[in-house]
Amino acid sequence: MKRQFSYRDAGVDIDSANQAKERIKQLARSTFTRNVMTEIGSFGGMFRADFGSMSEPVLVSSADGVGTKLRVAFMTGIHNTVGYDLVCHCVNDILVQGARPLFFMDYIAAGKLVPDTIASVIEGLARGCQEADCALIGGETAEMPGFYSDGEYDVAGFIVGVVDRENIIDGSRIEPCDLLIGLPSVGLHTNGYSLARKLLFEVAAYLPDTRIDQLGCSAAEELLKPHRSYLAALEGLLDSDAIKGLAHITGGGLLENVPRILPEGTAAEIRRGSWPMLRVFELLGDLGAVPEQEMYRTFNMGIGMVIVASPDEARRVREHLDARAELHYDIGRIVEGQKSVSIVDAS
Repeated sequence: MKRQFSYRDAGVDIDSANQAKERIKQLARSTFTRNVMTEIGSFGGMFRADFGSMSEPVLVSSADGVGTKLRVAFMTGIHNTVGYDLVCHCVNDILVQGARPLFFMDYIAAGKLVPDTIASVIEGLARGCQEADCALIGGETAEMPGFYSDGEYDVAGFIVGVVDRENIIDGSRIEPCDLLIGLPSVGLHTNGYSLARKLLFEVAAYLPDTRIDQLGCSAAEELLKPHRSYLAALEGLLDSDAIKGLAHITGGGLLENVPRILPEGTAAEIRRGSWPMLRVFELLGDLGAVPEQEMYRTFNMGIGMVIVASPDEARRVREHLDARAELHYDIGRIVEGQKSVSIVDAS
C-alpha cells in the first residue's frame, strides 16, 4: 500500500496557520474604523470610500518592508516591534505628499508559522495602525517550507491614504532661500542595518545583549528602537500652505532622499553639527572608520523627516512644533543647483 501524504508531511500545518489567523483577526479588529466593511479572512478587504468634505480626493499608496532589521528580531526573539516599524515607515512615506492613512495590509511569510511569533508581529502592526487611525483590513500569511530558515520570516506592508488634490505636497514650490527644518529620529529607524550589524556584531564582536556604555543600552536595544511616525507632529500643518516639501529620510540617507522632492534648478545645503548627533552614529562611524559621505548616504544621522518652508512660513512651522513639544532643528537651506545635497560647515 502506498503511503498516504498530507500537507503537513510537506511541512505546512494548516491547523497551526488557522490558529495564528484567529489571533490576527482579534488584533486587526482593534484597528477597524467605521469605513471597514469586511472581516479579516475574506478574499478581499473592503473599505468604504468616504472622504468627507474633500473636493478632489487623491489616493496615495506605498509598499515597503523593514529590511535586515528583521535579523535583530530573529537574534533576540523580540518580534512585537518590527510590525510597528513597518506601519510607521509606510505612514511617513505617504505623509510626505500630505496624505493621511486610510487602511493597511500586510504580507508575512515563514518556513513554519509559529502562532506566538506571528501574533507578536501583528501586535506591532495593530499598535502602529491604531496610533495612525489606520485600519488593518487584511493581508496574507504564507507558510513556505524550505524557503526560509527555521525561526525566520519576512514581512511587508501596503498602505493607502488620501489627500485633497489642492493640499498635495509635491515640492514644486521649493525655491532658493527656503529653509530646512529637521525632525529627529529615534535611532536607525529601518535603514542601514546591514552595515550596522556588520560593525556591531562582526567588527566589534558585540553580542545582542552586550551593554554598550556609549549608548547606555545593549546592542539589541539600540537596534530595535522604533521607527518614528511624524503624522501626529505634522497634523494641523498638512492642509495649509506652510509646508512646501517633506522628505522622509530612509534608505539613501539625507543625501539621496532630500533631492527626491527638489525641483529643477535647486539644491540643498545641510549644516554639519546643526542638530545633536545620536551616539549610535558616532559609534558606528568610529568602529568602521566610515567616511562622512558614506554615513550621510547610509543612515538618517539623527534626522527622520525634513520640512522645507519659506523663511516667512518657517516661523509658523516652528511655533506649531513648539506647541506640541516636538523637537526640531534648523538644519540648512535651499540654494541654486541641480537636485543634490551638500554637507557644509556652519557659517
